[in-house]
Amino acid sequence: MPSVVGLLEQYELAAGRRVDWLGEEADRIQAEPAAAEQEWLEWAIARRRVDTVLAPDSGDTAGTEATGDLRDADAPTEPRDAAKPKSQVPTWRQGLAWSALSVDYQRILTALADRDRLHQGPLTCQEMAVLFGMDVVPARVEALRSKAKRLVARGWLAERQPGRFTLAAGVTGPGGAS
Repeated sequence: MPSVVGLLEQYELAAGRRVDWLGEEADRIQAEPAAAEQEWLEWAIARRRVDTVLAPDSGDTAGTEATGDLRDADAPTEPRDAAKPKSQVPTWRQGLAWSALSVDYQRILTALADRDRLHQGPLTCQEMAVLFGMDVVPARVEALRSKAKRLVARGWLAERQPGRFTLAAGVTGPGGAS
């Protein structure tokens, strides 16, 4: 008959292996969105380049200026009327319309603009989930957190306290321009 301590050691070893395996899986899964976003951005740039080449006025390149700043070289020359779902989040700059963002991102900005207007302070992702009528479950909250963090990284939001989001300085109401 095996000893109780021996059985506990076997279970402990199996649990440790499972923790290691799950950690490796989590690392792999966390790396996938960054790689997928990079691929998506490359395809978006390629599509914009083809749109530029195939545009009716694309034959006249003599009037275009060459600039040393290539950061906005792939930015569309005109804002689109409505953002597509799953669209990329452009870096915020003065005058950039909220319509450059997808509806999900606009909804986050609108909620934070309302809070700012009412002087109610920052929002957490759990509070956003409740405000948007979502189930407050980890998957929904983490999806909102991912979007909010992306907006912070692109200059639309500020996170002065961990997990508490506000509009970034200079970003104003949803009237179109910031």
